[in-house]
Amino acid sequence: MPAPNTDTSALTAVDGFAALLTDEGRRLLEELRDHDPARELAVATRLRRDHPAELVSAALGQARLRQRAVAKFGTEDAYRMYFTPNGVEQATRASVATYRARRFADLGVRRLADLCCGIGGDAIALARAGVSVLAVDRDPLTCAVARANAAALGLSDLIEVRCADVTEVDVSGYDAVFVDPARRGGRGRIFDPEAYSPPLSWAVETARTAPHAALKIAPGVPHEAIPEDAEAEWISDGGDVKEAVLWFGTTPGTRRATLLPAGTTLTGTGLPDPAVRPVGRHLYEPDGAVIRAHLVADVAAEVSGGLIDETIAYITSDELHPTPYASVYEITDVLPFNLKKLKALVRERGIGVAVIKKRGSAVEPEELRKKLKLEGVNSCVIVLTRVAGAPTMLLGQPVRA
Repeated sequence: MPAPNTDTSALTAVDGFAALLTDEGRRLLEELRDHDPARELAVATRLRRDHPAELVSAALGQARLRQRAVAKFGTEDAYRMYFTPNGVEQATRASVATYRARRFADLGVRRLADLCCGIGGDAIALARAGVSVLAVDRDPLTCAVARANAAALGLSDLIEVRCADVTEVDVSGYDAVFVDPARRGGRGRIFDPEAYSPPLSWAVETARTAPHAALKIAPGVPHEAIPEDAEAEWISDGGDVKEAVLWFGTTPGTRRATLLPAGTTLTGTGLPDPAVRPVGRHLYEPDGAVIRAHLVADVAAEVSGGLIDETIAYITSDELHPTPYASVYEITDVLPFNLKKLKALVRERGIGVAVIKKRGSAVEPEELRKKLKLEGVNSCVIVLTRVAGAPTMLLGQPVRA
C-alpha cells in the first residue's frame, strides 16, 4: 500500500480546504447553506466581488457536497461537517454507523483503531457512543476533512486523526479494530476482495490481532470467501442493502441480517432450503439483507411457508404471518405470463397505479408499464416471476403491518 500522499497537488488541496475553516470561509458557507445550484453562476459572480475567487469556488463546491450529504448524515450534521466528493460517495450512512458503534460499545470497546477512516463518518458515530478513536487515512486532504469534522461536532477529545499508511500502524493496545477498505478504483467498483485497498486478507489478519474487530465489505461477497472464525452480518436501511460486515471476537460462523431503522436482527439457524409449493394466498418478499445472508429458509419457517420456485427468493403461505423480515402481499391472481391478458385485466379493473416487481423474469418493469397504458383510480401490485419454472404473473395488494 502506498505511503501517505504528500505531492504538491495534495498539499495545495489541503491549503484550499483550510481556507474554508477561516472566519471568512465559514461565513461564506453559511450564506450558501440554502443556495440553488441552478443559480450558481450568478451567485459566484456576486460573491467574487467581495471574496477571493478561489475561496468562492471552494465554498460553492463544499455547499454542493453538503446538500448531497444530507441524505446520509441528516440536515443538522451535514451542514456542520465538511466533505470531499469521494467522502460523500463512500461514507457510511449515519444510521448504519450508529448501529455499528453501538455494537462495539456493547462489546465493551473503549479504544478503537479506525483504519481507512475517510472523512470520519464511523469515527463520529463511535465517539458519540463513548469510544476513543484513532482515525487513520493516507490522504492528507481526507485527514484534514476528518479532523475538521471532529472539531465541528465537538468530538476532538475523542478522535485523533493520523495521516499514515494503515498497514504500518501499530494497533496493539486497542480494544478493537475497524477496517473499511477502498472498494472503488479508477474503473469503478471492485469486486475481488483481494483487490481492495488494503486487501481483505491483510484486513482479516489484522482483525485477528485485536480482541474485537469489524471489516466492512461489499454485500455481494461470496459466502465461501468468509473466514470460518468470522461472524457475517448484512445490513439494510429502509429496505436497501447497504453493506456487509465481518465481525471477529463475537460468534464465529454466525450469519445475521439486520434491518434498520428498527434494528431487528435475524440470526441463521442452519435450516435446509424450504420446499417448493403452489402459490397460496400470501406472497412474502424477504428483505435484501435476509436474501444476501442466505436466511430465506428462516423466514419461510417463521411464516409456515414454502418457495414458489427453487431458484426464486419469494415465499408463499396460505396464512398471514406478519414479519419484519419480509414485505407481504395478498395474491388475487396467479396467471401464466401473457401481456394481452394482463392488459385486459388492468383495464377491466380500472388500474391506474401499479407497483411492478420482478424476480427471475426477463421482462423490464418500465417497458411493461409503458405497454400497459394504465388508467383508472385503482391500484395493484404486479409480480413478474417464475413459479415451478414457468414464467408467471401474480397480482395482488400489499398487506399493511
